[in-house]
Amino acid sequence: MDKPAITEAPLETTIANRWSGRAYDASKPVSREQVITLLEAARWAPSCFGDQPWRFVVWNKGINQAAWQLGFECLVPGNQSWVENAPVLMLICADTVFNHNEKPNRWAQYDTGAAAENLCLQARSMGLMAHQMGGFDADKARAAFNIPERYTPMAMVSIGYQAPVEGLEGETLTREIAPRTRRPLDELFFANSWGQAV
Repeated sequence: MDKPAITEAPLETTIANRWSGRAYDASKPVSREQVITLLEAARWAPSCFGDQPWRFVVWNKGINQAAWQLGFECLVPGNQSWVENAPVLMLICADTVFNHNEKPNRWAQYDTGAAAENLCLQARSMGLMAHQMGGFDADKARAAFNIPERYTPMAMVSIGYQAPVEGLEGETLTREIAPRTRRPLDELFFANSWGQAV
């Protein structure tokens, strides 16, 4: 299923076609080489001082089922219901301090989001689907995977090949087939001063 963005101006195809699907094909694994390509895309995101504050923990079901399961168990039940078929899960964390001077890095979460988006766009370009999730237990993940206190768990991401939506049901199916929507440009983007529609 394709759900291209309905836009007021033409977009690059990978951006227009990226969306967060929920139907994963459990029979199609994601290779280590594919994962490395996704991580390279994240690695080359921009960051303040080139600090690269992001850290990703990767679980590939085809390589280590037990570790993948531990990551899966950090998700809230609503996400577990559809993530179960995704072959790869990731936890994305942001460093709270700069590496070069150990001072607080207030841009770390912003930069980490850029790395995550690079990964999602790369996934789309490779025929993969990536879905970022805030619904997970950060404390459980921190304890299970020995995440140092200075890093903030930001999101989890599921990655895999898209499957037909017929495998979904209920609320998950409804959300999957619903049209994509966004607020209008004039509500989000301002010209010259706050509140003045672009």
